[in-house]
Amino acid sequence: MASLLLCFILCFSSLSVTLSEQLLLLPLTHSLSKNQFNSTHQLLKSTSTRSSMRFHHHHHKKLNKQQQQVSLPLSPGSDYTLSFTIGSNPPQPISLYMDTGSDLVWFPCSPFECILCEGKSTTTTPPPKLSKNATVSCKSPACSAAHTSLSSSDLCAISHCPLDYIETSDCSSFSCPPFYYAYGDGSLIARLYKDSLSVPTSSVPSMLLPNFTFGCAHTTLGEPIGVAGFGPGLLSLPAQIATVSPQLGNRFSYCLVSHSFNQYRVHRPSPLILGRYDDEERKENSGVDGSDSAEFVYTSILDNPSHPYFYSVGLKGISVGKRNIPAPEIVKRLDRSGNGGTVVDSGTTFTMLPASLYNSVVAEFDRRVGRVHERASEVEDKTGLRPCYYYDGKVVNVPAVVLHFVGNGSSVALPRRNYFYEFLDGDKKKNVGCLMLMNGGDDEELSGGPGAILGNYQQQGFEVVYDLEKKRVGFARRQCSSLWDKLNQNKT
Repeated sequence: MASLLLCFILCFSSLSVTLSEQLLLLPLTHSLSKNQFNSTHQLLKSTSTRSSMRFHHHHHKKLNKQQQQVSLPLSPGSDYTLSFTIGSNPPQPISLYMDTGSDLVWFPCSPFECILCEGKSTTTTPPPKLSKNATVSCKSPACSAAHTSLSSSDLCAISHCPLDYIETSDCSSFSCPPFYYAYGDGSLIARLYKDSLSVPTSSVPSMLLPNFTFGCAHTTLGEPIGVAGFGPGLLSLPAQIATVSPQLGNRFSYCLVSHSFNQYRVHRPSPLILGRYDDEERKENSGVDGSDSAEFVYTSILDNPSHPYFYSVGLKGISVGKRNIPAPEIVKRLDRSGNGGTVVDSGTTFTMLPASLYNSVVAEFDRRVGRVHERASEVEDKTGLRPCYYYDGKVVNVPAVVLHFVGNGSSVALPRRNYFYEFLDGDKKKNVGCLMLMNGGDDEELSGGPGAILGNYQQQGFEVVYDLEKKRVGFARRQCSSLWDKLNQNKT
């Protein structure tokens, strides 16, 4: 099947790319296709199911630390991929999912076998071949980071380093042992390698990261494409960039063009920005309608040693119309075990809320909309989304939805299209609209992981910035379709 794929094609037109620059601008070119799905119902059902699977994967109590570190890449229609080249003799292209919910970069390597991958998205580029000389030592910090539950001495013993070598710290020639990663619907075994990673361009030199550390998988179960982890961990892409150029790796942002699963709405790239551009540049990049001039609304990243690969923040409530619904403690803060909070995630499509908060939001939304429009129960069953409503005419009035994060004035008003999706029900030939928030399950069951997830669908039309130096996440309304052009013009 063809995939509904949002592709990140990394190029730097007329931009001098060096690691000493304050900013790298990467256009994220979206390629959308509904060919994989027979109907909008099927598309939404697939996406909502995978969003739910990803969220609940973080709450499996029996998973060990290594298994918890990697997040589930989502179904076609919700993923964003990055294109790089690895190695230099010769350079070999790779395509990876971008994911702020995990902190490891890994990809398939030749020879590669993917078990039970029929019907899943695949990359058009063949898996790269790597030299065995590029493996990472069992004594390296990277090996310990991949095997968080084992010491370097344990890892070297597994790699058959002799005891006298272990005691004298002389195991550098012994490779880091393979590690196993489990996903919600798949798994893989990978080895750590180190090689040069570059972002190829046609007109300027590539951005080169020498000695880049990544996982190389020869066998996976249900996982045909690798992941570029942007989470706050030692092996993530931003962390490794920061070791060479702190001004580029300590801050990144993206601005996702609003697509509503419609390829005809996407006419411009979505920018991914590594580094920072100052307030004057932001003012120069403001749109004539003022939508690009909004200041960032910041909320602090919660320090979470138990789940260090998440960008967790506190959500203190949600307003539906004029009613402010307080959030339960599980999404507002972390408990002593590091569970709870709200994860800002580029890899989950729809926002997941605990049942108590979700039910209150739905009840108020239905009180406002359900008294005017008929519930579309059949559509709810087919899509996994609720509430849904049939409506006549071109417009249905829905209440405003505002997210209130922890912090003074840290409120984010969602555009209507970010939480209410309207389409034609092909079975009944009626217009229908659905609330695009999801029930994450009973509050009591959400132990061992986050209390909520802010999905990428609700992030569309915002520049979302991850300020790792000041440990905060920010949101600002933008015309994402024009932001790339404006920033690129300033660099030419």
